[in-house]
Amino acid sequence: MDVKGYDIIGDIHGHADELVKLLNHLGYQDHGTGFSHATRKVIFLGDFIDRGEHLRQHRQLLGIVMPMVSNGHAHAVMGNHEFNALAFHTEHDGEYLRPHTAKNIEQHQAFLNEYEAEPDLKREVLDFFIRLPLWLELDGIRVVHACWDDEFIKVMCSKAPKRVLDRDLLIEASMKGTLAYNAIERLLKGVEVKLPKGITFRDKNDHERGAVRVQWWKQNAETLGEIALPEALDIGHAASMSAPDFIPTYSADQPPCFVGHYWLDGEPEPLAPNVACLDYSVAKEGKLVAYRWSGERVLCKNNFTHI
Repeated sequence: MDVKGYDIIGDIHGHADELVKLLNHLGYQDHGTGFSHATRKVIFLGDFIDRGEHLRQHRQLLGIVMPMVSNGHAHAVMGNHEFNALAFHTEHDGEYLRPHTAKNIEQHQAFLNEYEAEPDLKREVLDFFIRLPLWLELDGIRVVHACWDDEFIKVMCSKAPKRVLDRDLLIEASMKGTLAYNAIERLLKGVEVKLPKGITFRDKNDHERGAVRVQWWKQNAETLGEIALPEALDIGHAASMSAPDFIPTYSADQPPCFVGHYWLDGEPEPLAPNVACLDYSVAKEGKLVAYRWSGERVLCKNNFTHI
């Protein structure tokens, strides 16, 4: 197959029907080995699971994604929800790597609804998850779920030369304070900045937060308020704090980079000339978005598409 471009698709979170609509819209057809295109391939940005509890479409969704990847019609990277699922279902020293707290169970409930009573199917899916690379570099683009950070890419290259986890590295990456833990937090969850004591906010799930995600792609920002996510978030006097110096840089001469993770809304457009997010909140009544990349180094608003 002569690949002439990639269709990068954002976080799906169990919305199989929306994925089918988008694949059809993009010109993919299922010929028995999964949806495919004559000259293009899909790249999935991870976060296939969780949320969408009312849908019960996880098995349908993974029944689409897994054959596409295994048969070479698509690539995929690991999202934080795949990492969390692996940790949730992996025991070490008599305890699960991701504790089975009420909050963690609630977040994972949509997956449990469809797989907890099917241990063989669950194992097949978890085996697929752990084979997902943490990032991709191919044909002039970069793909990672949340944040491209050269320092932590280098850390994980030394620990996982093939960019995939094994059980030992999964355990290390689940232990706070380790280099692997810090790398996974950055690559799969982005950059967070701790807020001053006494300043909190409620996130999209109504959980109280004392740290805020930031827009690492905004290279010229001077204050925390300029880069806090979501935009216009009220963080009080912390908004006037200087932007932290530990935020990674992504210069204009680096390859186009595609991420998911950030629950954006509105009409899709590049975050920077060479950075695009494809997560437009399909699990919160938003839209499932793709970017049709065909070799350009400067990303274009017209190349975003959705149903």
